[in-house]
Amino acid sequence: MKTLLICHDGADLHREGMARWLSSFSTLTGVVILHEGWRATWRRARRELRRAGAIRFADGLAFRVYYKLFIASRDKAWQAAALRRLRERFRAVPSDTAVLHTDNPNSAVCEQFIADRAPDVVLALCKTLLKPKVFGIPEHGTFVLHPGTCPEYRNSHGCFWALANAELDKVAMTLLRIDAGVDTGPVYGHYSYAFDEVSESHVVIQHRVVLENLDALQHKLGSIVAGVATPVDTTGRRSAKWGQPWLTSYIKWKHRARARKSRESPRPALS
Repeated sequence: MKTLLICHDGADLHREGMARWLSSFSTLTGVVILHEGWRATWRRARRELRRAGAIRFADGLAFRVYYKLFIASRDKAWQAAALRRLRERFRAVPSDTAVLHTDNPNSAVCEQFIADRAPDVVLALCKTLLKPKVFGIPEHGTFVLHPGTCPEYRNSHGCFWALANAELDKVAMTLLRIDAGVDTGPVYGHYSYAFDEVSESHVVIQHRVVLENLDALQHKLGSIVAGVATPVDTTGRRSAKWGQPWLTSYIKWKHRARARKSRESPRPALS
């Protein structure tokens, strides 16, 4: 199996950790590293303002400040420890693996880079929506490890909103093949673990729904390339897009989570 990874600069769990994982069972033909500047951030902020309105946009900004002040350092330490574990588990990526640094994964240069590598599967761990001319290159598809259960929790903060809405059975990662919509492509599996919503942040949870299921994901990708995997039937299920986390929703979630923990026995791991 030939694979290719698209990830963001600075996202070391993806750039190094997931690259090591892919290289452990496939031929990692290349890595595309995205360097996004303030323009990309500004575009996302404008879209969120239009989608959520001024009050909820401010709520989201408040959460970002709260997260940076009270949660980020703890999560950063957890991610560093997780990367150390991945380094112990998987060998380094071969030094001759092709790498492309770019600010636009939809550019002609990036398109040619991927086409030249001819991967069977591309794993896109990025925030930028890919165009058909890019995600259509690999024979067996371009996939995302979506944080949240699709189709109910689309967009990039699905785990947070499932937790905030107390839909604990929807706190998972979705292996999804990209199509022309926003997280609307074929679903090839949902993966979770016995998370602790009181002590773990949503960021840690959305990383662990991936990292705790690497063996199952390896098997599924192999099945997809072998042509024996079939998508999950999501017919008739509700579908919704969710935006940035809100501070008000975070506070309510953690309050309810502590209340649930005080009256419930530990939940078994999801199968």
